[in-house]
Amino acid sequence: MWRGRRVVTVFGSSRPGPGSSAYTRAERLGRAIAQQGWIICNGGYGGTMTATASGAREAGGETIGITCALYGGPPNQYVTYHEEAPDLFSRLGRLLHLGDGYVVLPGGSGTLLELALVLEYRNKRLMAKPVFLIGRYWDSTLATVGREHEGKLAGIHVVRTSEAAVQALARMWEK
Repeated sequence: MWRGRRVVTVFGSSRPGPGSSAYTRAERLGRAIAQQGWIICNGGYGGTMTATASGAREAGGETIGITCALYGGPPNQYVTYHEEAPDLFSRLGRLLHLGDGYVVLPGGSGTLLELALVLEYRNKRLMAKPVFLIGRYWDSTLATVGREHEGKLAGIHVVRTSEAAVQALARMWEK
């Protein structure tokens, strides 16, 4: 399956629909990740999860969807490999575990929870995987967290575009 290949876990909103700027940005991200030969991992449902998976599949890539039994419902049609976690915390754990790096799109409380978990794992030095936030959406959140941690948010990068995140990951992983 995906063993030996890089996996990028993408977090983002379940709300954007086809044609919206958020959906289009997520599709571009999925396409750019797949063009590197990497695999997309996400929550497997709608919105940016569908968009990144769709973009990846259009580019000939593969996707992992980690859904949650408590939520119910099937994964989106672009998921190549599906895992169903029994609960939210197991789902979050799998999303973190599978990713070699993370890209965070704008989102709501679920995306905030995912980002907070990644930040806490990094803060506690439980992982050192790269994290890229796309756009300025998370600036105030990072400012708040940075104040609490004396501005030490090494490994957390804010980039303007999906393509910039993928290019930066490629440079990191080439070293």
